[in-house]
Amino acid sequence: MAEVVLSGISKRFGEDVALDDVSMTVPDGSFVVLLGPTGAGKTTTLRMVSGLDVPDRGTISIDGRDMTGLTPAQRDVAMVFQQYSLYPHLTVRENLEFPLKSPVLRTPQDLIDRKVGEVAEILQISHKLGNKATELSGGEMQRVSIGRALVRNPLVYLMDEPLSSLDAKLRADLRVELKNIQSHSGATLLYVTHDQIEAMTMATHVGVLDHGRLVQFGTPRQIYEDPVSIYAASRLGLPRINVLPADLFGHAPDRAAYIGLRPEHISQGEGQESQVTRVEHLGDQTRLHLKFQNHDLITVTDAHTPLVSGDVVRIQPKKPLFFDADGARLG
Repeated sequence: MAEVVLSGISKRFGEDVALDDVSMTVPDGSFVVLLGPTGAGKTTTLRMVSGLDVPDRGTISIDGRDMTGLTPAQRDVAMVFQQYSLYPHLTVRENLEFPLKSPVLRTPQDLIDRKVGEVAEILQISHKLGNKATELSGGEMQRVSIGRALVRNPLVYLMDEPLSSLDAKLRADLRVELKNIQSHSGATLLYVTHDQIEAMTMATHVGVLDHGRLVQFGTPRQIYEDPVSIYAASRLGLPRINVLPADLFGHAPDRAAYIGLRPEHISQGEGQESQVTRVEHLGDQTRLHLKFQNHDLITVTDAHTPLVSGDVVRIQPKKPLFFDADGARLG
């Protein structure tokens, strides 16, 4: 596997800035997730690394080798994109075998059979190996598309929202399996998603993108606990961070315009009065929706709380985060 280094990557499509001076190192053997809304530059970054698009400025290296001018095949990357593409006239087995039968790889048939069998079992498509691709559901097609990448042993895996078309249970199962495959193989994986649960559960590192700029890069825990801005803080955490006027609880530092409170960072029992507006019982925890000085916020409480809508609870902040008027973190 290999380290991937982006240095000063910029890209425009007409008047639209897709990437603006992005520099980032994807460590060897890491699982890096790119997070951000539509238009943030996630997929463009992936396409730059793959060689499908060429940067206007900057360089990309893989395993210490400058990729300038090299095709996707020459870069030795395996790609899985949101729009799955299979050979419709081939069976599932033949689609999975196809990358391994490249004249460049010259993979022995017994090794092809073993790899295809292992990947098919992981992706829960063993019973579909004899089916034509046209006989599959959308979710099954995407699993085969993922499988075509997993049977290979490239320098880097590139995945663009590969689980988005799957049902919730299979998506949860494959999150675990993809992470297991990556950690056991030591693969370098660059993964695009807007799903923060995927980022929190799978990533060793997260890159937060906003309008083509990399605003923060670090472990999921670092970004969750120590965000550089309101924007970065809002990318991770469910429910999302509560952002309120800084002086709502008093004692705000100079230049603070906003206070950010994670739901678990609101203490109950002491402090100022707030009213319960909604109670969500989720099994292992309960979410309380509160109205506090005409502001809505969400906190978490004991799974078996007796609180109901209309009750009054006293709250106070703990571990608050403060931000200036532009949303930049203070302190």
